[in-house]
Amino acid sequence: MRRMVAETRLHPADLILPAFVREGIDSPVEISSMPGVFQHTRDSLKKAAVEAVEAGVSGIMLFGVPLDEKKDGAGTDGTDPDGILQVALRDVRAEVGDDLIVMSDLCLDEFTDHGHCGVLDGQGRVDNDATLERYAEMAQVQADAGAHVVGPSGMMDGQIGVVRDALDQIGREDVAILAYTAKYSSAFYGPFREAVGSSLRGDRKTYQQDPANSRESLRELALDLEEGADMVMVKPAGPYLDILAKVAESVDVPVAAYQISGEYAMVEAAAQRGWIERDRAIMETLTGIKRAGANMILTYWATEAARQL
Repeated sequence: MRRMVAETRLHPADLILPAFVREGIDSPVEISSMPGVFQHTRDSLKKAAVEAVEAGVSGIMLFGVPLDEKKDGAGTDGTDPDGILQVALRDVRAEVGDDLIVMSDLCLDEFTDHGHCGVLDGQGRVDNDATLERYAEMAQVQADAGAHVVGPSGMMDGQIGVVRDALDQIGREDVAILAYTAKYSSAFYGPFREAVGSSLRGDRKTYQQDPANSRESLRELALDLEEGADMVMVKPAGPYLDILAKVAESVDVPVAAYQISGEYAMVEAAAQRGWIERDRAIMETLTGIKRAGANMILTYWATEAARQL
């Protein structure tokens, strides 16, 4: 009876798997703060992509982890056609073709030696306009490598318009943009920084949003849509379900939510201690995100959850 009258239904096609591929390793490396999640080799990433397809997951979002010695102030490995992220995009597309929507994180933080999402000026501040030039180049090489969707996540002003123009200039109108529209300066990113080997010093409060504010998100939403976003995202998901609901009510484009590393780690840690029922907690958090208005959910449990649905 409960199943018959349920108002909110999760489906495997709602789910997107974030995945990390690391250069220079011979076997997958488990992320200590995210038990069950790995930095993949190129081969294990292809296997994970196939498993996602078989489970019915809709997409995979790729993050590259380069060698430390390749990081520099401009994040040049992020725009190198032979950089780890571009190589991984080609690998996954060759493995699964169009059976899985292949998405790429469009940001410089994994590739810079300072760990920020953009190029710094002489005073150590993120230079918005110089960063946009790098994002344009990054969008083009990711499209050439096979990305169906690019996800500009750096929260630079004007990034969606610049990326759309860059893609159109090379005739890639078919590549969609998933805008990280409401990305908050959150305490829950900690495990992710381990996952990507972040070199961050300081914080990102000058370009990520204040957790106390909601109107700011709707202003960002309007700008992203005007600049050509095909889909929009709220990140993190769980602590910002109110923002997710407002965004979903305001737009006629697909809405994504990213259940981030800290959300994952809390459930896994509590479950390991026997404090909560792990499987029920996973499904309850995902259902809550869907109920708040998400059409797609990026979650590290994507393949596992899809198999259970």
